[in-house]
Amino acid sequence: MIHAKQYGQTGDHLIILHGLFGNSDNWHSIAQKLSETFQVHCLDLPNHGNSSNLDVATYPNMANVIIEWMKQHNIRQSYLLGHSMGGKVAMQLASNAPERILKLIVVDISPVDYSPSHLEIFEGLKSIDLEATKTRADAEKQLEKYVSDLNIRRFLMKNLVKSEGLLKWRVALECLYNNYPTILKSPTLNEQYTKPTLFMKGELSNYILPEHKDHILNSFPNTDVKVLQGTGHWLHAEKPILFTSLIKRFCTT
Repeated sequence: MIHAKQYGQTGDHLIILHGLFGNSDNWHSIAQKLSETFQVHCLDLPNHGNSSNLDVATYPNMANVIIEWMKQHNIRQSYLLGHSMGGKVAMQLASNAPERILKLIVVDISPVDYSPSHLEIFEGLKSIDLEATKTRADAEKQLEKYVSDLNIRRFLMKNLVKSEGLLKWRVALECLYNNYPTILKSPTLNEQYTKPTLFMKGELSNYILPEHKDHILNSFPNTDVKVLQGTGHWLHAEKPILFTSLIKRFCTT
């Protein structure tokens, strides 16, 4: 089961896929602005938010889940935007079912293998004793030993909710941890996606590098690249007005 939030009732469909440890709520403000032009669908990916768990979270498996969701909701074609891990899912989906994707937007990720960079986050989240922890502030204090960046801690804490008086995760920690080596891998891109594609990079981020150029063009030959100056990996949150205007311009021209 895929959980989704819809913004807007008119225009072409636009599906948004978040990154690792994210959920559909992260894109609320962006989706509101984009709903002036599109019917926006912010999805919780498997093992995140209110969507079901997926024990074997390969990129082909996750893409197939999204395709099934599109079929269930009678969405024949859509624009597709994915950030970070969600960008890899988006690339996989566009490769598997190009007839369903009008144009593709990949935000700050490349179709390559990455080195582990979230192990301390996993260790920190798994170290929190939810039965003995009463508030999100207490949980965040425990996480501080593992994650020094305040903005990242607050982002992660959005996955912690209270249910029947107890704290619980809205993310399948063990499942994600078990699948983390797979998540680091490149999507399995067997077919080229030849429709217009936009790769968006944060200037200060190292997720898209010059040496990734051939990997990108081999699978997405009709690619344009936009670099958002002064932004990092969360460029959509750092410069939302510029980000949304670029999306609208790309999709509607």
